[in-house]
Amino acid sequence: MTEKRYYQGTGRRKTAVARVRLFPGSGEFVVNGKNITEYFGHRELFARELARPLELTGNATSFNVLAKVRGGGAAGQVTAVRHGIARALLDLNGELRPTLKKAGLLTRDPRMKERKKAGLKRARKRPQYTKR
Repeated sequence: MTEKRYYQGTGRRKTAVARVRLFPGSGEFVVNGKNITEYFGHRELFARELARPLELTGNATSFNVLAKVRGGGAAGQVTAVRHGIARALLDLNGELRPTLKKAGLLTRDPRMKERKKAGLKRARKRPQYTKR
């Protein structure tokens, strides 16, 4: 059987959806055609969150990450890409599941924005009550 050229996974968070591919390489991250500092800015937290699944499994410098992400804001997109990386690592090696599961990287975060209700200003904020 031939070796796969890349390993892929889909990650989701809030309204962000990320398609992630892992290629053998040196540890570069490319998101929507840009490196992570260009796309997400110089936030140290975002870079650490993206690299977390790779560092936990000991693959930090083994793979280049190519991600296409749509929807949501910056934080939602980062966690969607992180979720996709974790799923792509499972595509690479199913024995990594306990490590990733224990760190909570395989669980899709179900928290979503609550819809606006009729008669309210937002999901729960009510108009000010006037007695007279």
